[in-house]
Amino acid sequence: MNKKNNTETFSKRVLRAALSIPKGRVTTYGRIARASGGGAFSSQSITSILSKVKDVSGIPYHRIVYADGRIWVNPKHYKERMELYKKEGIEIDSKNKVKNFSDILFEFE
Repeated sequence: MNKKNNTETFSKRVLRAALSIPKGRVTTYGRIARASGGGAFSSQSITSILSKVKDVSGIPYHRIVYADGRIWVNPKHYKERMELYKKEGIEIDSKNKVKNFSDILFEFE
Protein backbone atom coordinates (compact mmCIF):
# COMPACT_ATOMS: atom_id res chain seq x y z
CA MET A 1 0.00 0.00 0.00
CA ASN A 2 1.47 3.37 -0.96
CA LYS A 3 1.26 5.47 2.19
CA LYS A 4 2.64 8.53 0.43
CA ASN A 5 0.04 8.83 -2.29
CA ASN A 6 -1.01 12.43 -1.65
CA THR A 7 -3.58 12.47 -4.45
CA GLU A 8 -5.94 10.31 -2.38
CA THR A 9 -7.63 11.43 0.79
CA PHE A 10 -7.10 9.50 4.01
CA SER A 11 -10.68 8.23 3.72
CA LYS A 12 -10.09 6.82 0.24
CA ARG A 13 -6.90 5.12 1.40
CA VAL A 14 -8.80 3.60 4.35
CA LEU A 15 -11.45 2.22 2.01
CA ARG A 16 -8.82 0.81 -0.34
CA ALA A 17 -7.00 -0.83 2.59
CA ALA A 18 -10.19 -2.37 3.98
CA LEU A 19 -11.14 -3.77 0.58
CA SER A 20 -7.69 -5.35 0.19
CA ILE A 21 -7.94 -7.64 3.24
CA PRO A 22 -7.91 -11.17 1.80
CA LYS A 23 -10.62 -13.70 2.60
CA GLY A 24 -9.73 -15.86 5.57
CA ARG A 25 -7.48 -13.17 7.05
CA VAL A 26 -8.04 -10.35 9.54
CA THR A 27 -6.31 -7.07 10.26
CA THR A 28 -6.69 -4.39 12.89
CA TYR A 29 -8.07 -0.87 12.92
CA GLY A 30 -4.59 0.40 13.75
CA ARG A 31 -2.95 -1.42 10.87
CA ILE A 32 -5.48 0.03 8.44
CA ALA A 33 -4.87 3.51 9.86
CA ARG A 34 -1.07 3.19 9.58
CA ALA A 35 -1.26 1.69 6.07
CA SER A 36 -3.42 4.65 5.07
CA GLY A 37 -0.93 7.20 6.40
CA GLY A 38 -2.73 8.01 9.65
CA GLY A 39 -1.25 8.81 13.03
CA ALA A 40 -1.59 7.26 16.45
CA PHE A 41 -5.24 8.09 17.08
CA SER A 42 -6.54 7.73 13.54
CA SER A 43 -7.53 4.10 14.14
CA GLN A 44 -10.48 5.43 16.12
CA SER A 45 -11.90 6.94 12.93
CA ILE A 46 -11.80 3.83 10.72
CA THR A 47 -15.35 2.62 11.41
CA SER A 48 -16.75 6.12 11.01
CA ILE A 49 -14.97 6.59 7.69
CA LEU A 50 -16.13 3.24 6.33
CA SER A 51 -19.72 3.79 7.46
CA LYS A 52 -19.91 6.88 5.24
CA VAL A 53 -19.18 4.96 2.04
CA LYS A 54 -22.25 4.98 -0.21
CA ASP A 55 -22.27 1.23 -0.82
CA VAL A 56 -20.98 -0.45 2.33
CA SER A 57 -22.10 -3.92 1.22
CA GLY A 58 -18.67 -4.83 -0.17
CA ILE A 59 -16.68 -3.76 2.88
CA PRO A 60 -15.43 -6.78 4.84
CA TYR A 61 -16.10 -5.35 8.31
CA HIS A 62 -15.80 -8.82 9.82
CA ARG A 63 -12.12 -8.92 8.81
CA ILE A 64 -11.32 -5.80 10.84
CA VAL A 65 -10.67 -6.61 14.49
CA TYR A 66 -9.25 -5.00 17.60
CA ALA A 67 -5.51 -5.14 18.30
CA ASP A 68 -5.93 -8.02 20.76
CA GLY A 69 -7.86 -10.15 18.24
CA ARG A 70 -11.32 -9.40 19.61
CA ILE A 71 -14.10 -9.06 17.09
CA TRP A 72 -16.78 -6.39 17.19
CA VAL A 73 -20.20 -7.93 17.58
CA ASN A 74 -23.66 -6.77 18.44
CA PRO A 75 -26.93 -8.72 18.57
CA LYS A 76 -28.13 -7.29 15.25
CA HIS A 77 -25.10 -8.54 13.26
CA TYR A 78 -23.88 -11.46 15.39
CA LYS A 79 -25.36 -14.36 13.42
CA GLU A 80 -24.39 -12.88 10.06
CA ARG A 81 -20.82 -12.24 11.19
CA MET A 82 -20.40 -15.70 12.66
CA GLU A 83 -21.56 -17.18 9.36
CA LEU A 84 -19.00 -15.07 7.48
CA TYR A 85 -16.22 -16.18 9.82
CA LYS A 86 -17.20 -19.81 9.42
CA LYS A 87 -17.40 -19.50 5.63
CA GLU A 88 -13.88 -18.04 5.53
CA GLY A 89 -12.41 -20.51 8.01
CA ILE A 90 -11.80 -17.87 10.68
CA GLU A 91 -12.32 -19.48 14.08
CA ILE A 92 -13.76 -17.41 16.93
CA ASP A 93 -13.51 -18.54 20.55
CA SER A 94 -16.11 -18.21 23.31
CA LYS A 95 -14.70 -14.79 24.30
CA ASN A 96 -15.22 -13.42 20.75
CA LYS A 97 -11.53 -13.51 19.87
CA VAL A 98 -9.92 -14.86 16.73
CA LYS A 99 -8.41 -18.22 17.75
CA ASN A 100 -5.36 -18.21 15.50
CA PHE A 101 -5.02 -14.43 15.40
CA SER A 102 -1.27 -14.20 14.84
CA ASP A 103 -1.40 -16.83 12.09
CA ILE A 104 -4.05 -15.10 9.99
CA LEU A 105 -3.17 -11.48 10.77
CA PHE A 106 -2.85 -9.53 7.52
CA GLU A 107 -0.02 -7.00 7.44
CA PHE A 108 0.02 -4.29 4.79
CA GLU A 109 3.24 -3.81 2.86
